[in-house]
Amino acid sequence: MKYALLIYSPTDAREYDTLRPEVDENIASYVRALRDSGALLAAEQLTHADTATSVRLRGEDRLLTDGPFMETKEHLLGFLLIDVPDLDAALDWAARIPAAAIGTVEVRAVKTGQPWQAVLA
Repeated sequence: MKYALLIYSPTDAREYDTLRPEVDENIASYVRALRDSGALLAAEQLTHADTATSVRLRGEDRLLTDGPFMETKEHLLGFLLIDVPDLDAALDWAARIPAAAIGTVEVRAVKTGQPWQAVLA
């Protein structure tokens, strides 16, 4: 079953913008273990939320707003897409993410079998 591991960090945490060899190696080791297990499908790190642009459509008008959609205490740092047997396995992998020590990892099942997904095949 596919799960998204959504990694959130406190909005005031900007230290991930700076290269830190020891932290980067912990993350690389984790991703390597996930890859080697055969469960890793995708992984990406996002830029800080203050670099975002939000888009809303209201009738014919496209409204653009600099910054995140809403003010929050945490922002989405990145995600991992994994394929594991069940929720317990996904939770085990989520608990091993180094960022879980300072932030939050949200685990969500991927919805499959949607008509639009046929385009991806």
